[in-house]
Amino acid sequence: MHHWWRYQGCVPETGQPGDTPGVVWPWCRCQGSPLLLRQVLNQTWRIEMQLQENSLSTIKLEKQLLLQTNEIHKLQNRNNILEGRVLEMETKQQAELAGAHSEKEKLQRLLSRQSGAIEEMEKTLLAASANTSLLQRQQLQLLQSVQTMSPGQEQQFQDCADVRRAGIHASGIYTLHIANLSEPKKAFCDMDTDRGGWTIIQLRANGSLSFQRSWREYKQGFGDASGEYWLGNEAVHLLTSRVPYALRVELQDWEGGQVYAHYGKFQLGSERQFYRLSLQDYSGTAGQQSGLALQGTQFSTRDADNDNCLCKCAQMLSGGWWFDACGLSNLNGIYYPARNNIRKLNGIRWHHFQGPSYSLKGTRMMIRPSSF
Repeated sequence: MHHWWRYQGCVPETGQPGDTPGVVWPWCRCQGSPLLLRQVLNQTWRIEMQLQENSLSTIKLEKQLLLQTNEIHKLQNRNNILEGRVLEMETKQQAELAGAHSEKEKLQRLLSRQSGAIEEMEKTLLAASANTSLLQRQQLQLLQSVQTMSPGQEQQFQDCADVRRAGIHASGIYTLHIANLSEPKKAFCDMDTDRGGWTIIQLRANGSLSFQRSWREYKQGFGDASGEYWLGNEAVHLLTSRVPYALRVELQDWEGGQVYAHYGKFQLGSERQFYRLSLQDYSGTAGQQSGLALQGTQFSTRDADNDNCLCKCAQMLSGGWWFDACGLSNLNGIYYPARNNIRKLNGIRWHHFQGPSYSLKGTRMMIRPSSF
């Protein structure tokens, strides 16, 4: 029989006082140092404690892992929901984008058709303009042919209103046969402004013609009807003495502004009356009141001083005009180019339009019967 203590390094303790002789009691005396035994026991206890702690840590980690796993599942669920929403939004946006592309293509096709239609209309308009120009040339040729006929068959016009009444609608240069005038006059006819029929009696546009002229030149007229010119005081007198006439004055500044003055009644007296000016019924945009000259003002030139000023306005302000006491206007003054047209008292001026010392860019004076 083997006893367990033999394998544990202990021997049985017998023969204790008071014990039964020969009986082996269940304790033993260990061989070796008691310190070593305590160390072994302590080490064993520490290992058991560490195992217990490790077990607790493992349980704690397992719980944390379970929590993290649950959180991951929650996040995955939310992520799935968000992915579903994103997919839904992407699908919707793709549908809207496809619709927008479709609308864009439709608009592009419509624009292409409209562009084609506009091109066709432009071609048609160009052809119509060409036809109109051709008809106008033919009309002028016909008029010239009529005017070159024998004297018994020639159609003669007193003014541009007569030309317009004859059914001629093209603006241009026409020959006028003014009663009691010694010879025909070439004049430019405006057939576009306010129903047309206007005879241009003065034109300033570019300074190509000097208006520093004598009394005789202003009486007879000077320049060319194709450019700058003065029709002549005698011709205007004869026309406006025949029937009542209206006067229209057009003014243009260097900044692109355009205004006009309209007089319902306009007449020039005879040379004996120094081509005295008669004006009535002002209207227009060239000032709140008339800026041409005072009623009854006489015409003056550098060699014929008929104004009401001792200073001789025609010599001081240049040109020929109805100066009175040097007056509110002078459309026959010196032509000054752009950027050199300020503070020019002897320039082309109209007091109620840009002031008394601003020299204008262009002017037109034209007349037609008041009954037109």
